[in-house]
Amino acid sequence: MSIVLALETSCDETAAAVVRDRTVLSNVVASQIDIHRQYGGVVPEVASRAHVEQVGPLVTAALEQAGLTWAAIDGVAATCAPGLVGALMVGLTAGKTLALVHDKPFLGVHHLEGHIYAAYLSEPTLQPPFLCLLVSGGHTSLIQVQGCGNYALLGQTRDDAAGEAFDKVARLLGLGYPGGPIIDRLAAAGDPTAFPLPEGKISLPGGGFHRYDSSFSGLKTAVLRLVQSLQAQGIDPLPLADLAASFQGTVARALTKRALNCALDHGLSTIVVGGGVAANSGLRQHLTATATAQGLTVLFPPLAYCTDNAAMIACAAADHLNWGHVSALGLGAQSRLPLTAVMGLYGEAREIGSKP
Repeated sequence: MSIVLALETSCDETAAAVVRDRTVLSNVVASQIDIHRQYGGVVPEVASRAHVEQVGPLVTAALEQAGLTWAAIDGVAATCAPGLVGALMVGLTAGKTLALVHDKPFLGVHHLEGHIYAAYLSEPTLQPPFLCLLVSGGHTSLIQVQGCGNYALLGQTRDDAAGEAFDKVARLLGLGYPGGPIIDRLAAAGDPTAFPLPEGKISLPGGGFHRYDSSFSGLKTAVLRLVQSLQAQGIDPLPLADLAASFQGTVARALTKRALNCALDHGLSTIVVGGGVAANSGLRQHLTATATAQGLTVLFPPLAYCTDNAAMIACAAADHLNWGHVSALGLGAQSRLPLTAVMGLYGEAREIGSKP
């Protein structure tokens, strides 16, 4: 069993956590939403400065909340990819420094692997293989989880990520930032069948459509044209609740259809959902109901572990550490890195773990 202190600074949340294997001992997050709301989105330089200000106090708070000293910590981890390079460098630098000062192994963690491991925090007995539907502001992927660091990408978005589509549609409707929570709240009072919208399909060269890949740019354009049509008809105010519900329902149906196709085709009986969009109530309800009818199990993390947090990073790092995976202190930040390249982050091996 490994106890890891981890940092997460890949975008606009500064976070620190202490996790023992799959048990959260502390998890503290400093949100930057209010800082970036005035700009309508994340400003990388502003995010980096906020990380610098917050990371030190959060480390102290995480240790205090866990009731531990550095003597009890087995390793230090930080998100190293993918993300905003400047933001990642803040967490990486802090993590490496702490590891060096306290003579602890250091682990660089892939952000998307962290989102996969979020499921283990509430389902500690979960074991691969399973399918992960990873849906966030920057990613929409279907991943076959085969083991620690062993992943196969089965499906992905060809353009906008689901979370990105939520933000863009919210901006189009004048709802503010971030778009996901606002649309979710509005949709609760709307009719998801009010406006038919296209799910977005990827054509195959030989005919037909891709069963796993998704597209959301056409849906975003369809909402724009719908809004323009309503305005041309003199409809004021716009039926925002119905628009939000119709858009959210379309996204939920599209994601559900592809996840179920993928799980059934590959004989995977469990679907784990991770990422910020996993908090969306429409997706939770539709995917759970549809998958259950097909005899599949669907697992959503608690809301606190859907958005960016350090507990999921620490959980992933603890598993790697148990296997003896350790990163070199020369590891750098990367804005892009395929999930399938995770094991390249661990250039050293030590006799730390005892897993067979």
